[in-house]
Amino acid sequence: MDSPLFFIICILHSLVALVCGGLMMFYTNEASVFGHGIEIASKLKGSTPHDQLLIQISESFSGLLLISIGFVLFMVSFVKDREFQTYFAKGCILLHVSMAVWRVCFEGKLEDLAYEWPRQVAGDITLAFSWIFFIVYSWREKYD
Repeated sequence: MDSPLFFIICILHSLVALVCGGLMMFYTNEASVFGHGIEIASKLKGSTPHDQLLIQISESFSGLLLISIGFVLFMVSFVKDREFQTYFAKGCILLHVSMAVWRVCFEGKLEDLAYEWPRQVAGDITLAFSWIFFIVYSWREKYD
């Protein structure tokens, strides 16, 4: 027996990853301005043409990684095995919590990003809670 909630959460997370990855790949500067603001985005762009090119390539590869993650989430959304769904959800929770810890420990120390990490940590925790909600929902289905 599969859960329709797993499919919905995977598709939503997939759409978020695909859209963010596409923006990072093809609209790097606009995505940076939208995410960080004009002042910080200009600081993060780099000061020399070489730095700017390296940063743009890095952002593009990060976007490509997000697009790949979006496709994997899309494919996983069709898996019907309840045990796999629970295992996958636990892995996603671990991933989102690890990202939040990384942001607190490292991004909080960067002067230019010091005011941004609380918002991003809240987003990571929210994404983790969507998977926690799925696990609680699947336990309710399993034991009812």
